[in-house]
Amino acid sequence: MRTQLIFSFLLASGLATNAATMIIPIETESTALVYSVGENGRLYQAYLGNKLDTTEEYALLPQGNEAYMTHGMEDYFEPALHINRTASPNTSTLLEYRSHLVSEHEGYTETVITLSDPVFNDEVKLHIAAFGEEDVFKYWTEITNNEKKPINLEKYASSMLHFSSNKYFLTQYSGEWANEANKFEQELNYGKKVIDTKLGTRADMHVSPFFQLSIGSTATETSGTVLSGTLAWTGNFRFTFEVDNKGDLRVISGINPYFSTYPLDKGETFKTPELIFTLSDKGTGECSRNLHDWARKYQIKDGEGDRMTLLNNWEATYFDFNEDKLVSLIGEAKEFGVDMFLLDDGWFGTKYPRQSDTQGLGDWVEIESKLPNGIKRLTEEAQKNGIKFGLWIEPEMVNPKSELFEKHPEWVITLPGREMYYFRNQLVLDLSNPEVQEFVYSVVDGLMIKYPDIAYFKWDCNSPITNIYSHYLGKNQEKLYVDYVRGLYSVLERIKAKYPDLPMMLCSGGGGRTDYEGLKYFTEMWPSDNTDPIERLFIQYGMSQVFPTKVQCAHVTTWNKKAPIKFRTNVAMMGKFGFDLNLHDLTKEELAFCKQSIKDYNRLKSVILNGDQYRLVSPYEGNHTSTMFVGKGGKKAVVFSFDIHPRYNEKLLNVKMQGLDPAKKYEVREINKFDCSVDDSKTFTGQYLMTVGLPIFTTKDLNSRIFEISSL
Repeated sequence: MRTQLIFSFLLASGLATNAATMIIPIETESTALVYSVGENGRLYQAYLGNKLDTTEEYALLPQGNEAYMTHGMEDYFEPALHINRTASPNTSTLLEYRSHLVSEHEGYTETVITLSDPVFNDEVKLHIAAFGEEDVFKYWTEITNNEKKPINLEKYASSMLHFSSNKYFLTQYSGEWANEANKFEQELNYGKKVIDTKLGTRADMHVSPFFQLSIGSTATETSGTVLSGTLAWTGNFRFTFEVDNKGDLRVISGINPYFSTYPLDKGETFKTPELIFTLSDKGTGECSRNLHDWARKYQIKDGEGDRMTLLNNWEATYFDFNEDKLVSLIGEAKEFGVDMFLLDDGWFGTKYPRQSDTQGLGDWVEIESKLPNGIKRLTEEAQKNGIKFGLWIEPEMVNPKSELFEKHPEWVITLPGREMYYFRNQLVLDLSNPEVQEFVYSVVDGLMIKYPDIAYFKWDCNSPITNIYSHYLGKNQEKLYVDYVRGLYSVLERIKAKYPDLPMMLCSGGGGRTDYEGLKYFTEMWPSDNTDPIERLFIQYGMSQVFPTKVQCAHVTTWNKKAPIKFRTNVAMMGKFGFDLNLHDLTKEELAFCKQSIKDYNRLKSVILNGDQYRLVSPYEGNHTSTMFVGKGGKKAVVFSFDIHPRYNEKLLNVKMQGLDPAKKYEVREINKFDCSVDDSKTFTGQYLMTVGLPIFTTKDLNSRIFEISSL
């Protein structure tokens, strides 16, 4: 790393009005975020847009709006920072520029702009990392108490971004359990639009922690100026979009300050989570590809590594299994052709064996009647069959009917003097407590020490925080929401350090944990408990706006049996592929088709998981949808097409491909047919495929097709 001090000076109280204007440009290959220091010594956002070829022209930009607005001064709108002081009734904060530092890292630069209050000396550092090739920014703050007495942070945003246009359009993704990531777009007018959650253990259940902001006009996949942003925080978040009286827009991102006033002692620093964003004038598709490339390279655990196909036992057995049945399923998984067998819920419990979701959580010891030889027998059988073994856990949760709850009720988030409210018959362990952190870590560590051949964990978290009271925090209850997430990260950091190559799925009652900070510790996530293939087309479409296919676990299940096995399988192949079926329920033909699908997926998964994704036709636009993946270098592509419920005699149009080389010739053939045959190939130029397109849709109900495109 090379660090360069660009400019630094201290402003004396009488010098601020005479300070020379200074420009601080922060650039990627295509985008520039430019700050300026005004004559009053304060920091302003002068520009956010396409990078200018002539850097000197940034000095010609208007001053813009104050970069990180504070409470109590001359501004009338939502602030980024609000401090209450124990030593003074003055709740105002004024931030003046002090210095900035630019450091160069492999693949990105980091600019740190230091601001401070000339009266109270509180310090705010704005951190902006610019990833040049991917056109992605990370923005977070560090707030330091330099006063003599403690202070309380009432609001502490990660970032504030400013826009000036005649129109703004916000796209958010919301829903509920089994109905995640529904697209909704609205125009922003005067006033505030807030997207937030108060769930505690997760970011997502009702609204997803990401958004798209179109500037000037609505954006499409291929046109329009749009900013796509997401907060890297596995807890309560808030995005505030406020249009002021001048028609300017400020976007404030960060932890939800609801019941989260955070105390800072003298000398303490509070680090906020990161806002991750990208800006494109070529539509939402480019934004997604920017974020996908960045995430695989820099954020996701083993983001550039391989992923395993799997067979999960859940729908085959639910809680009703024993050792012999699981050994048989492991053999079937090998014959089926997957890489791993995953044992789901129901394997643990001592005094209260896990026979349903009403008991056993917290007691992570095998049920002897089900598994007399423990997990070891299962890992050995998996090894004999040449596949891996994975295991479901939910270590942050506890059932009231468990030995853990009986021994340590003080470890559980429960309200004293109140009747307890149960979400899915369970309660949440208090991860603000270091003793609980140690216990949760020991669940994974203990299993790995005892059974080192476990190759995968499905880490679930089904309950938000209810009965909101920490017995550990006592009088500091408002720290709970923040410190819970920090405690979780502390545990995950230890697991990652000791088991760096251990794959894990981030699951939370379906798509409750869909954030990039969590994905630092997990190789993949579970977007939804809803595996109905029609619903998954919409859910995976929504998640793909921000997250690459590589992290989206997609399984073939029995949800919506009206959909043919081919349709269900093809939808799941657009993700991290797996099955959750009783294989004995499949016909001979269906079984053969699934086996062939696994082979096709393994042959093409580098394109699907690591290639550029193009959403050719949105499921929101009609009765059909299509997604395309183009491998890096453009030599190989895969196109998925789905006819959901076409109208009678509906007019069908060609679908134009994207991301190909117009000068190259490509062979196109349909694969993954139910009879396992392959269509005769046809040859086209890239120009033809992208200009004229192909007739890939049909009028058949619940029909699906996969086309393999190869350069000649």
